[in-house]
Amino acid sequence: MSGGGPELLSAAHIRDLAEGLGVRPTKQWGQNFVIDPNTIRRIVGLAELRGDEHVLEVGPGLGSLTLGLLDEAAKVTAVEIDPALAGQLPETVALMRPQRTEALRVVPEDALRVEPEALRWEDDGPEVLVANLPYNVAVPVVLQLLQVLPSLRKGLVMVQEEVADRLCAGPGSKIYGVPSVKAAWDTRMRKAGVVGKKVFWPEPRISSGLVRFDRVEPASQAVTRQEVFAVIDAAFAQRRKTLRAALAVFAGSGARAEQMLRTAGVDPQARGETLDVGAYTRIAEARRQLPEDTA
Repeated sequence: MSGGGPELLSAAHIRDLAEGLGVRPTKQWGQNFVIDPNTIRRIVGLAELRGDEHVLEVGPGLGSLTLGLLDEAAKVTAVEIDPALAGQLPETVALMRPQRTEALRVVPEDALRVEPEALRWEDDGPEVLVANLPYNVAVPVVLQLLQVLPSLRKGLVMVQEEVADRLCAGPGSKIYGVPSVKAAWDTRMRKAGVVGKKVFWPEPRISSGLVRFDRVEPASQAVTRQEVFAVIDAAFAQRRKTLRAALAVFAGSGARAEQMLRTAGVDPQARGETLDVGAYTRIAEARRQLPEDTA
């Protein structure tokens, strides 16, 4: 083993486990397994676990990160969509961390469809999300879990580097978009590092990014997350249009859209990519004030 500390899965371990299961990483489930123990140690370190927390891992795969998390967390709930991998994970932990088998619970489900109650451990909801997320569903998974798990306080996720940049982008940036604004609703996100391609099997086409997030108070108490997200979706559906034009259908007409925007203190000629989440909450609040009979 390298880097000191308890043994983690090496490239040889990963390939042997996969061969034994007859598993080949699939694009369908966005599987890229981490084969470098030092990368696992880096991820766990950046997650800044206290030792008494309930950690949620999505897409544990063959267990590289799971072992590292079990060394630092009180307990780990792992959500795995692949039945073969979900079945193997407890066996890998029993072999490599026999003293920690009771600290792992595997939920063999799709993270986008799993019921929040299935992620609770007795009366304890997950407090931290740490995951190497499948590239094809990374943003929906993060936003879904933040919505359904109010217990989540912080997290560290590894995603495609472009996705990491989008999640952390600010207004006015070329890559600022729907994920950027929605993530800012109740979290503060920052890029915590880059992970090269060679630490994965199979090797992805581009590098990965590490995103650290901390939960903050929602941007507004006066409107719901759903109301604000509906405005965001409408504004970015026609990105090159002014907000007055982009929100015309959403508001009922161009005139209503302009009235709504002016009530919110937003320039109707502005474009969606220039607004922060606070502006979107004001637009959602203003929409509530629109009279039903306005033309």
